[in-house]
Amino acid sequence: MPKLKTKSGAKKRFKITGTGKVKYQQSGKRHGMIKRTTKQIRDHRGTAVLFKTDGDNIKKYWMPNG
Repeated sequence: MPKLKTKSGAKKRFKITGTGKVKYQQSGKRHGMIKRTTKQIRDHRGTAVLFKTDGDNIKKYWMPNG
């Protein structure tokens, strides 16, 4: 059987924590800050954790090797 490769786009966008959760960078922070509220900018700061089912799909299809 051939080995399963990790999608190169997924390894740049997601990180898997030690407990198996999937972290991601929140979107909407590249440009257009003037039209966003201060609360939106503040809430999108840092990383967030995907819901369990979404994280399971990421790990199964795009990041099989972790």
